[in-house]
Amino acid sequence: MTDAPGEPVAERVRRRLRELRVERGLTLEVVANRAAIDVSTLSRLESGKRRLALDHLPVLAEALGVSADELLREPAREDPRVRGRPVIHDGLTRWSLTRHGPAGGLHAFKIRIDPGRRFPPDPLPVHEGHEWIYVLTGRMRLLLGDDDLTIEPGEAVEFSTWLPHWFGVIEEPVEMIAIFGAHGERVHLRD
Repeated sequence: MTDAPGEPVAERVRRRLRELRVERGLTLEVVANRAAIDVSTLSRLESGKRRLALDHLPVLAEALGVSADELLREPAREDPRVRGRPVIHDGLTRWSLTRHGPAGGLHAFKIRIDPGRRFPPDPLPVHEGHEWIYVLTGRMRLLLGDDDLTIEPGEAVEFSTWLPHWFGVIEEPVEMIAIFGAHGERVHLRD
């Protein structure tokens, strides 16, 4: 049996089983224990290597804290557009380009560095993570360890955040795209 978009019901249930488990932050082992089935059985059910039977639905749904209907139902389609208000902090205006979570812990932002952001803190911040920055307009000043770099429009930088770092402007405002891990977001973009 298939649903309207052409996806077989068994495939949809397998996909929903994995989606719901991951959304709730549950491991295969936790769900398998709750459902009183073997971990390898659950793994094979999710991957399609084992046939999904009707009697699996109630125990798996209960293990995930949902109804059996929720396992069978096609999830509502989300609006793919990312909307949010700009957030201003410490001379930075940011617009989120990703929802929090689905990008493997990475978050993308369009950032405008205001002309007043010219003086770095002492000491420069250091934290866990990695950052990627692409300058769209303006000339960005990047202090990275002992280096004082000017990043021009069209240039990209990538660096470990264990290196002391800070970014600001040379003269005019800077617009950039930045990708931060969760740690970089907390340090640079606190609300």
